[in-house]
Amino acid sequence: MTFSRRSFAAGLATSLGALATGGPARADRVLRVGYQKYGTMLLLKARGALDPALKPLGFRAEWREFPGGPQLLEAVNAKAVDIGVVGETPPIFAQGAGAPLVYLAHEPPAPKSEAIVVPKDSPIRAVADLKGRKVALNKGSNVHYLLVRALEEAGLAYTDIQTVFLAPADGRAAFDGGSVDAWVIWDPFLAAVEVSSGARILQDATGLAANHQFYVGERSFTEAQPQAIDTVLAAIAAIDRETNGVTEAAARELSPAVGMPVPILSRALARQSWGVTPLSPEVVAGQQRIADMFLRLGLLPRPIQVAEAVRQARS
Repeated sequence: MTFSRRSFAAGLATSLGALATGGPARADRVLRVGYQKYGTMLLLKARGALDPALKPLGFRAEWREFPGGPQLLEAVNAKAVDIGVVGETPPIFAQGAGAPLVYLAHEPPAPKSEAIVVPKDSPIRAVADLKGRKVALNKGSNVHYLLVRALEEAGLAYTDIQTVFLAPADGRAAFDGGSVDAWVIWDPFLAAVEVSSGARILQDATGLAANHQFYVGERSFTEAQPQAIDTVLAAIAAIDRETNGVTEAAARELSPAVGMPVPILSRALARQSWGVTPLSPEVVAGQQRIADMFLRLGLLPRPIQVAEAVRQARS
């Protein structure tokens, strides 16, 4: 049985209740949190809300930044991160590689938060025009699936384009320098390239990919310290409730930490989804479709069952 909404809510209530009932006075154990330079997890870090929540359990947070989901999940595989947030595709490849990850929860779809972009003066007007072109993306990231689906809808095979695998910073440099014809990227990098260079969105994920954000844990830590995991999820849920509908204020708060102007972050946050819930059968099925597609393309080394990586309900 998957982690149910009832047990999810109960776990959050238990974790929040620990704050009132007390616990170990010293926070001498470390919970390693993987994050990317954007989103709810970064807001949680910026507000310093996690350490006070973890202290009754004897934990303190240690924050580790990653340029993308694949790199974060490499750290999970190495047991260097206990909990983190990634997009749809990274956990597929990580599970295929045998990483000890567990899906904990997810955010609602945000299909406009990722897109294929081209320079504003590019002659490319449709996805079909990408045939034979160089397209940059972070390999195994959430946008990898968007690219595959967009090509499929346009009647192109994955092999009809030249993929150039680059992390976001290198992808932006290649895009600005003209060494690639298109870039598949997510917010806030998407918003930044739109605002600063006038890049044109060729296709976002609407109708192609849900673009969920997933909270994932390292399996042995999740099983050994369920209350610590639930405390993090409770803190994330609280940040989501506070931020939903007040994205301008959140953009001002994030700007110093991200190093991006408020207008760029406002644009990105307006496309983000808010709310943390356990994985429903529909969401699990969606992840399975992604896994099956990458297997057919020969990009996944072996078949996987996504449901096997979903956190089990606590009794």
